[in-house]
Amino acid sequence: MTTGERPVVVVTGAGGGIGSALAWRWGREGARLGLLDVDEVGLGILAEALSGAGYDVLAIPCDVTDAAACDDAVQAVIARFGGVDVLVANAGRTHISFVADTDLSVFRHIMDVNFFGALHVTRAALPSLMERHGRIAVLSSVAGFAPLSGRAGYAASKHALHGLFESLRGEISTEGVSVTMVCPSFVRTGIGAKALGGDGEPAGERRTEVGWPLDPDAVADALVRAVEARRRLVVLGAVGKASWWVSRLAPRIYEALMVRRLTRESTRGSGPPSGPAPRERS
Repeated sequence: MTTGERPVVVVTGAGGGIGSALAWRWGREGARLGLLDVDEVGLGILAEALSGAGYDVLAIPCDVTDAAACDDAVQAVIARFGGVDVLVANAGRTHISFVADTDLSVFRHIMDVNFFGALHVTRAALPSLMERHGRIAVLSSVAGFAPLSGRAGYAASKHALHGLFESLRGEISTEGVSVTMVCPSFVRTGIGAKALGGDGEPAGERRTEVGWPLDPDAVADALVRAVEARRRLVVLGAVGKASWWVSRLAPRIYEALMVRRLTRESTRGSGPPSGPAPRERS
C-alpha cells in the first residue's frame, strides 16, 4: 500500500449491510471510497450521507456479473483517486431451496454474483493492487468451508471463492498483495430477505439463523483489522468458530446438526422449478 496518502478502498455490494458498514468504517479512517452496487437507490442514499459527513466518495452503480461494467467502474475509481489500495469483494446473493427443487438458472445466478462477480472486479483492480502492494478482502462465509443444507448453490459459490483466491494469493504474494478470506456466521443484513427460491422468485422470509446473528458494524470492524494485519483467514462469531472445528473434527455430527436446524426453512413438493433468476441484489 502506498505511504503518506489516504488509502483508496473499493467495496462491492456497498449499498447496504456489511458493505455500508465497511464504507462508514473506512471513511472514519480517512480512506477515499469507491463504492459499487447494483442498487442505485441504496447506493445513492449511502453516498449522500457519507459525503455529507465529509468523506471522499465515488459511488458507481455496477452489476458485478458484468465484467465490462466492473472494468469501467474500477477505471473510474483510478481516474478519480489514482489507484486502488484495498478491494473488498462483498456483493452476494443467496437462495433457499433443495438441490432437487432448484432450477439451474438459480445456481448460475448465485455463481455469477458471488463467484464471478468477485473475479470480475478483482481482475479489473489487480494491476493497480500489484503496483501499490495492496490488499484484497473476500466476504466468504461459514458456508465457504462447511456444507449448508438448503443453500447448496450459495455454499458452492463460497467454496469456489476459497479455491480461487487462495490460489491467487500464491500467485501474487511476490507482488506484495495480501488476500484475506472473511468467514462470518449469520449476519443481520438484508441478504436473507432477498433470497431466491428454487424457481428464481423471491423465497420470502424463511431464513433460519443459528445462534445470535452478528452485527454488520462488528463484522466491518473485524474485517478492517484483519486486512490491516494482512491476515489470511478470519472466522467470525461463536457459531462460525464452532462450525470451523466441528465440521473438521466431527463432520457427521456437524452435518446432522446443520440439517436439523436449517432444512425446515426450505420447501419441497411445490412442482418443478422454472423461470429465470433475477439480477443481482447486494
